[in-house]
Amino acid sequence: MVIGMDAGAPITILAGLHSGCFEILARDDIRRIADLNGRTIGITVEGDRPLLTIMSRLVGLDLDKNIRWIPGPAPSPLELFMEGKIDALLAVPPLLQEVRERHIGHTVVSSITDRPWSNYFCCLLAARTEFTQRYPVATKRVLRAYLKTLDLCASDPSGAAHLWVDHGITTRYDYALQMLNETRYDIWRDYDPEDSVRFYALRLHEAGIVKSNPQKLIAEHTDWRFFNELKREMKT
Repeated sequence: MVIGMDAGAPITILAGLHSGCFEILARDDIRRIADLNGRTIGITVEGDRPLLTIMSRLVGLDLDKNIRWIPGPAPSPLELFMEGKIDALLAVPPLLQEVRERHIGHTVVSSITDRPWSNYFCCLLAARTEFTQRYPVATKRVLRAYLKTLDLCASDPSGAAHLWVDHGITTRYDYALQMLNETRYDIWRDYDPEDSVRFYALRLHEAGIVKSNPQKLIAEHTDWRFFNELKREMKT
């Protein structure tokens, strides 16, 4: 979202949703991000590359100079990691659950538990700016539906996992339940989404990936009115 906003995408971020949906998995001799120096890491989608860039730069590594990276899709980084042909993998559900089930490697960084990543939303909700301006009532209704879904995932992960299977979102109930139990769907009332936008925008700006400073992006591409209203209305 930050990269898109910096490029002029007509989107407005409305709310933070959850944290804890990505991990770096690696071979047993790699214990921390700094140990990735000179190693090969795979990414499942190209959008993960900026995330890896800012994570590596926080420990003094340059993704282009110090790390060899392998993008998808064929052969997939997941296949390469399972075959021992690359050293690490940035994984999100359901690939994360599949690697765990096969007991390959271990977690080096978890956005569920490791700071600073666990302190911020990893996923936020955005809408076309024109839509939010022309249809404020509809925007609030859509956002309310998302937030009620977050509450369901947090309060009844088993029931939510069954819904995922019943509606064909996944065929693996166990994968869905594991993901729902680990992902922090319970934080949307407590975390500040503007802090998350500022954090990632600042890291991306420092890495030279975006040109705009964080405050400019926040001023032009966020609107927390609906979110703050719903937090007051949906108190539990």
